[in-house]
Amino acid sequence: MTSILIIGGGGMVGQKLSHALAATPLTGPDDAVTLFDLGFAENGAPATTRVTGNVTDDALVASLVAKRPDVIFHLASIVSGEAETDFDLGWTVNGRAFWNFLETVRAEHMASGGIYRPRVVFTSSIAVFGAPYPDKIDDTFLCAPQTSYGAQKAISELMLSDFSRKGFLDGLSIRLPTICVRPGKPNKAASSFFSGIIREPLNGHEAILPVTSDVRHWHASPRAAARFLRHAGTIDLEQVGSRRALNLPGVSCTVEEQIEALREIAGNDVVALIKHQPDAAVAKIVAGWPRDFAPERAKALGFRAESNFHDIINTYIEEDLPKS
Repeated sequence: MTSILIIGGGGMVGQKLSHALAATPLTGPDDAVTLFDLGFAENGAPATTRVTGNVTDDALVASLVAKRPDVIFHLASIVSGEAETDFDLGWTVNGRAFWNFLETVRAEHMASGGIYRPRVVFTSSIAVFGAPYPDKIDDTFLCAPQTSYGAQKAISELMLSDFSRKGFLDGLSIRLPTICVRPGKPNKAASSFFSGIIREPLNGHEAILPVTSDVRHWHASPRAAARFLRHAGTIDLEQVGSRRALNLPGVSCTVEEQIEALREIAGNDVVALIKHQPDAAVAKIVAGWPRDFAPERAKALGFRAESNFHDIINTYIEEDLPKS
C-alpha cells in the first residue's frame, strides 16, 4: 500500500488528481489518499481521509507528515494576482509555509534515522521566467521572475532541490502551464480570463477579455495537470538527475486562436458573448509571462499534454460542462 498526501487537495487540480488516483491508483487498490485543504466541496473527489486546515498551521502540517506518507503532492498556494496585490499573504503562504513544510519533512527524516525519504511533487509555474524571451523557452533558459508569485515559486523550487540534494526527501518541481479550461467560478489569478472566455460563453454567460487578442500563452487542461502529477509521483527521478525542475508540455496559442477554436466548436452566438474590456493591470502582468516552450526533457521523461486548443475545449465539455 502507498500512502499519499495531497496538500491543497480541495482545489480544482487536487480534486482532479484525487479522481485520477481513484480511477488508476498510483501503485495498487489499497493506496490511501489523504486530502488536506481549507475546505472541500460536497460530493467531491473520493479520498481515504479529508483534513480541513490551513497550510500555514505548522502543527497541523507536522501531524500529517508524522504519518510518513510515501508520496506528497504539494499544490497549495496563493494565486498569481492575489500574491501580487497582497505581498504579505503571498510570501506567508507561498514562501514561509513551504519552508516550514520542508523542515517538517526533514525532521521526520532525521527522526527515522534517515530511512524516511518521501517523494515530494511541487506544482511550480511558468511564472518563474521573465522577459525578454526567445521564441521558445528551452530547458536551459534562466529563471528571472518578474512577479512576487513567480519569485515565490522559483525560491520554492530551489529549496526543494536543495533538500533533495541533501537526501531529506526525493523532490520534483513541475512547472505547470496555465490550466485551461478551469471549471467553476473565476479565481483571483491574473490568468483567470484565459478560462473565462471559454467557460462562461459555453455556459451562456458573458465573458470579459481584459487583454488584446494577439496575446500568446502556454496552456494545458486540468486532465493533463492530473496526468502530469500522477506521472511525477511514479517516475524514476534518477533519470531527472540533479536539476529537479521541469518545464512541462502544453499548447501555445493566441487569444484569437482560442476564440476561433471556440467558434469552430460552439458557433458564432457563443463567441459573441466575449466582450473586450481592457484592464491595464492584468495586461501588464500577462505581458511579462512566457508564450511558448520546447520542453524536451519532460517529453523524453514521458510527460504528455494536448496537441491543440480544440482538445482543451473538448476536455472541458466532456468533463466539466454542466449537462442540460
